[in-house]
Amino acid sequence: MARVLINLPKAKRGEIVEIRTLIQHPMETGYRPKGDGTSFPRDIIRNFVCKLNDIEVFRADLFPAIAANPFIAFTIKAEEGGTMTFSWIDDRGASQTETADFIVE
Repeated sequence: MARVLINLPKAKRGEIVEIRTLIQHPMETGYRPKGDGTSFPRDIIRNFVCKLNDIEVFRADLFPAIAANPFIAFTIKAEEGGTMTFSWIDDRGASQTETADFIVE
């Protein structure tokens, strides 16, 4: 399971807030050669989704040009609080989901 850092600030109703995530993942492009002339198999996070109370608020499709340990930041308008769910899946089919409480005052 990958280590994840999530920065989810408290917000006032109507405020625009930035949500930041940092996911520990090697993000192997599939182009880097091994010593024997073959390449390391591609293994990147393909899809990242964030939901607030089961409603999708952000989605990103990632490609090989993204760096290892991707940092993903996005903004939302704070209308209501609840549970934020962050999910992603990589090329090997491994998936992970993290949750955090989003507090709106």
